[in-house]
Amino acid sequence: MKTIKRNVLVVVFMLGTLFNYANNEKDFKTTVDAKKVKVVFKDVKKGQLLTVKDKNGVQLHSETVSIQGELIKFFDVSSLNNGLYTIELNKEYLIIIKSITVKENKVTFIEDSEEIIFKPIIRNEESLVLISKINFDKKPILITLFYEGEEIFSETLKDQEIVKRAYRLDDNLKGNYKVIVYCNAKSYINEFKI
Repeated sequence: MKTIKRNVLVVVFMLGTLFNYANNEKDFKTTVDAKKVKVVFKDVKKGQLLTVKDKNGVQLHSETVSIQGELIKFFDVSSLNNGLYTIELNKEYLIIIKSITVKENKVTFIEDSEEIIFKPIIRNEESLVLISKINFDKKPILITLFYEGEEIFSETLKDQEIVKRAYRLDDNLKGNYKVIVYCNAKSYINEFKI
């Protein structure tokens, strides 16, 4: 887990062009007048999604990553209302979330706020639906399957750190299927035909 944190995300705060980068990637320097946030993401790929959200989950900024490698972004927080905000990088198999607070046009990095959410992997092979997910926080996971828009199965999993599920569909029911996995206040959808 520490390796993932070290290689995935580094947040550094800025005041103007002043930038004090510590020797260790996990050390951060900030000033009380900081009105801008500099975010550095290591190992990004084209097509990944970068978003900034408020405490209610309202998306304030969204962009698709257009480069490969290191992504450096500056966010001016001077126009934001006081409150809690998150900066999220949505990668193929995980979401990295960092939190900041804004108070009177000053930004503060919330120490130890980095959260890594592993997305469920949902795939189908002919009449099988396979779902796997790493769930270290053991939060409930709701899995719902639909056939032609009608719910055909639902299951809530609790207290499971590693989720591995296989569901066999009726070979005679050809048509449109949808699987929705709800976890970590997010939903993940896979639609397919058999």
